[in-house]
Amino acid sequence: MLASKEVGVIGLGKFGFAFAKALTELGCDVVGVDRREDNVRRAQDLLAQVYELDATDEKALAQAGFQDLDKVIVSTGSSMEASILVVLNLQAMGVKNIWVKAISEEHERVLYKLGVPFVVFPEAFVAFQLAHRLVAPGIQEYFGLGKNVVTREIVVDKWTGKNLRDLDLTNTFNVQVIAFRHSGESEFRFVPQADRALEQGDVLVMLGKAEDMMQIENF
Repeated sequence: MLASKEVGVIGLGKFGFAFAKALTELGCDVVGVDRREDNVRRAQDLLAQVYELDATDEKALAQAGFQDLDKVIVSTGSSMEASILVVLNLQAMGVKNIWVKAISEEHERVLYKLGVPFVVFPEAFVAFQLAHRLVAPGIQEYFGLGKNVVTREIVVDKWTGKNLRDLDLTNTFNVQVIAFRHSGESEFRFVPQADRALEQGDVLVMLGKAEDMMQIENF
């Protein structure tokens, strides 16, 4: 189980509520917010803290303590405008680790342009996975490389200016960097060069055992 962390979930509709529930089951202390009373009431007995508020109001988010959270997930339903306003509020508050549910490809592109490190497009992801499983049965076994083998995305911060050869992640942590994405871009590139200097906001995708991935947290 993951170490306990405080995570914020903005928007407690179907996706946001399911995400918050899964995080709670993984041992996270979840702070949830929603502007709808029924969504707040449904989550009150499940989450550590729940607030009924409008997340497009930066002062309201600050009063709920979102500037102090490790990670924040934004799932504001069908409003692209509201989602963007919430992201801008979080960035103004100094929150760096932001995950956002996109509702369209246009929304996804805008979020990446805003510097959001992680964009989730559930419908497109599920459709892609199901289509591949239908056309080529067994392709999901690509991830079945062994017990507890996972991929992990890490946003470059402390590693800015270093390169993969300097970090030597393979020998130090038994993980392999398999792809990377420049900050502000939406497409990943594969087989990264070992001598390329990493830039602030770059995203690295690593493959390895879950227990090894967790050791990288404070590296």
